[in-house]
Amino acid sequence: MHAKLPHPFDDATRITAGDSSWQGHTSDDYWAFVGPFGGATAATILRALIDHPERAGDPLALTVNYCAPIAKGAFDLDVRLVKGNRSSQHWSVELSQGGGEVATLATAVFAERRPSWEHRVAQYPGAKPFEATLPFPKIAASWANQYEFRFVEGEMRIGPPHAEPASTYSKIWISDREPRKLDMLSLMSMSDAFFGRIFHARRELVPFGTVSLTTYFHTDSEELASENITRVLATADSKIMHKSYADQNAELWSPNGRLLATSTQIAYYKA
Repeated sequence: MHAKLPHPFDDATRITAGDSSWQGHTSDDYWAFVGPFGGATAATILRALIDHPERAGDPLALTVNYCAPIAKGAFDLDVRLVKGNRSSQHWSVELSQGGGEVATLATAVFAERRPSWEHRVAQYPGAKPFEATLPFPKIAASWANQYEFRFVEGEMRIGPPHAEPASTYSKIWISDREPRKLDMLSLMSMSDAFFGRIFHARRELVPFGTVSLTTYFHTDSEELASENITRVLATADSKIMHKSYADQNAELWSPNGRLLATSTQIAYYKA
């Protein structure tokens, strides 16, 4: 029997421990137009934190600031525990290449989640089943082809510009094209796996890149494992596009109706 090959996502986010830092490597499978897919970079950083021997608890929040382009090849992750107590830890991670300046700066909070009073305000958006929704065709960016996108509402359409901008709202099923059980790492990556809202609004591709992404986790690893799922139902929208920068806010739900994560980001565009 042949040994099972690693999933492309696990290969892309693989890290190794060094003398004073962790090392990773960009993946052609998760490459965007001018650099690595930001979700894969964020997931790699999260993997280094989860695998760190001093880590306690589960991810609560991760903020990633993309300071400069990341070139193809190896990179270093300088991981530092800034502050910890009995219930939470605060981490800092700097990504650099070849001893150069920081290209990506991240901060993270891990926490011990304990039983408490609950109030679930957000409502499950509901949708046609994954199997009853058509997959979005493959596109030029290799990272996007590692996922299967099935739009329920707000499919991205590139075509002649209209007098009025189109809606920036999307409801979409997202799964790994090669099925993989959802965990904290893939949930992190999927929180960035949306086409730029400006592409939807203008119906055209323009230069675009995430500057800062924050993802909040509303589940722990044990709960997520018990969901036993390979896809999420996600919504994404934008509130403002102004002077070269635009926001995006998103929700990621399990098919069972549990809110797993929310994210917000600010992105640069040229249009």
